[in-house]
Amino acid sequence: MCRWMAYKGQSVYLESLLFEPDHSLIHQSLSARKSEVTVNADGFGLGWYDEREEPGLYHEILPAWSDCNLKSLARHIKSPLFFAHVRASTGTSTNRSNCHPFAYKEWLFMHNGQIGEYDELKWMLDRAIPEHLYGHRRGATDSEAIFLLLLSNGLESNPEGAVEKTLTQIRNMMIEKNIEEPLRFTSVFSNGKDMWAVRYSSDEQAPSLYIKNFDNHLVIGSEPLELSGDGWELIPPSSLIKIDGLGYQRTELNVEI
Repeated sequence: MCRWMAYKGQSVYLESLLFEPDHSLIHQSLSARKSEVTVNADGFGLGWYDEREEPGLYHEILPAWSDCNLKSLARHIKSPLFFAHVRASTGTSTNRSNCHPFAYKEWLFMHNGQIGEYDELKWMLDRAIPEHLYGHRRGATDSEAIFLLLLSNGLESNPEGAVEKTLTQIRNMMIEKNIEEPLRFTSVFSNGKDMWAVRYSSDEQAPSLYIKNFDNHLVIGSEPLELSGDGWELIPPSSLIKIDGLGYQRTELNVEI
C-alpha cells in the first residue's frame, strides 16, 4: 500500500516535512510501519500550491530516497499547502502518469488503497467517466479513475456528496460483477483553499489515516511523522474529514449499496 502526507498551514520549505522528522515520508518509503508493504519504491510525486491558482507537480519513477533532484526541490520549494506520495503499485506499471498526486484545474488528489479485482472492473469504470473528463485520463490506475469519477459526480461544488456518490457507484459495480475483494479507499484532495480526507473500506481493514494539529499547521497522512506517534489521532473508518483553516470536522460516510 502507498504512503502519503498532506500539509496545510504557514508556508514552509517542503524538506522540513519530507526529510527532517524521524519518520518522515522519505523514511516511510523505506520502512513503513502501518502497512502490509514495508517498502514503497514504485515512484513518488509532489503537488504544491503557491502564488498561482493551479498547483505545481513533480513526478518521478525512481524511489523517493534515490532521486537526486528531490532533496534540492524540497529545500527550495515553499508552500502553505502541499501533497506528497510514495507509491507501492497494486498492479499497474511504474511510470510518471501513474504517480500521484493527480491534478485537474485547481484540484489535487492522491490515494492509498485499491478497487478489488480492478482489472475486471476497469472497462466499466472508464465508461462511467464523461467524455469531457476522460481526456484527462493519463495513466491506468484505479486511483486516477476514482478522481475523475469524483469530478463527474460534483466534486467541485459538493465534495462530500461526490465522495459518497462515487464510492456507492463503485461498490455497486463490484456487486454487479460479483467481486468479493474489498474496496479500500483512503485519500486526500484539495482546491488550494480547503482540504478533505477520506478513510473507507468495504471490509474491516481500512488503510490507516492519522491527523495532528501543530501550533501553526496541520498534517494528515498514512502514518505519524514521528516514531513516537505522540499527539497523532487515528481517524475512524467510514470518515470524511473537512479541513478548514487549521481545524477539522469529521462526518460519517453514507455509502449506499
